[in-house]
Amino acid sequence: MSARVSFGRRAQQFLRERRRLGFQSRSMGYALRSFARYADRRAPAGPLTVELMAEWARRDHGHSTDPRTWARRLKILRPFTRWLQQFEPRTAVADDTVFGPVGERDTPHIYSEQEIGQLLRAAGQLRPALRGATYSTLFGLLLCTGMRISEAIRLRNADVDLKAGVLTVRRTKFAKSRYVPLHGSALEQLRQYRRLRDRSVTPTEDGAFFVGHRGCRRGQPLTRRSVDRALARFRTELHWPNRGAHHAPRVHDMRHTFIVRRILTWQAQGLDIDRAMLALSTYVGHGMVTNTYWYLTAVPELMALAARKFESKMAPPAPAGGGHA
Repeated sequence: MSARVSFGRRAQQFLRERRRLGFQSRSMGYALRSFARYADRRAPAGPLTVELMAEWARRDHGHSTDPRTWARRLKILRPFTRWLQQFEPRTAVADDTVFGPVGERDTPHIYSEQEIGQLLRAAGQLRPALRGATYSTLFGLLLCTGMRISEAIRLRNADVDLKAGVLTVRRTKFAKSRYVPLHGSALEQLRQYRRLRDRSVTPTEDGAFFVGHRGCRRGQPLTRRSVDRALARFRTELHWPNRGAHHAPRVHDMRHTFIVRRILTWQAQGLDIDRAMLALSTYVGHGMVTNTYWYLTAVPELMALAARKFESKMAPPAPAGGGHA
């Protein structure tokens, strides 16, 4: 009788298969490895039970007491446990009855014109000059392109073509690459930043475009943690009100702000929003256009637009001939 394969080895096998199919599975990978270690300690003889999965879900690093957080952790396990049933048919699959449904995404904070101006000015005043230029240019790029922060800080010099005015975002979320055309004003800001940066750091083709400014991080890729810390400082100093459902305005809300402002601009210009949505979805790298349409019903700034679209579709047709009965 062969020894049972550990959950850790099964998790690695599952993740390798997903990567061969084109999925990066970074977040899932962290969660599955954590769960596999827990399961190998708690139930080395298997099979996996709903009780064991729920026990692990409650033990998140943030010590959350919110069942929605636990539900999201359980949801990450479902593809793995379904896959695992081919080796151990008694493997349980946890459903929404354990902690309730995950629910919809929380409403984001949409930055106002005033907040954007305050942020870029405050970032530009950081010292030394390279630090200020790095953060003001990075925040400006996020706000004018809707890029994910992970995409922006992973940009390499070879990905930033300031002659053609295009960024290359390589194999990001959903394992897709895309091109991001830039407006002339954004290009000029990137050129200014590059000139300043190159006086302090020797650039290479494969080097990071946005770099740290001191110590062992000098010239190294900017980290997500550093960006989050910088924004936390600014929002405290600038006393922004929080208009979203998260704990405070976030870096990721800059992506939401770009999408909402773009839709509002198209509405003001009288463009057909439905025709433009596919282009916007492609530009920001959404996996499905329905992810872009989500904003129409979930963000207060756009809900009036959604209501008008609904009313126009439900309005009764005008009487033929236009005469009175």
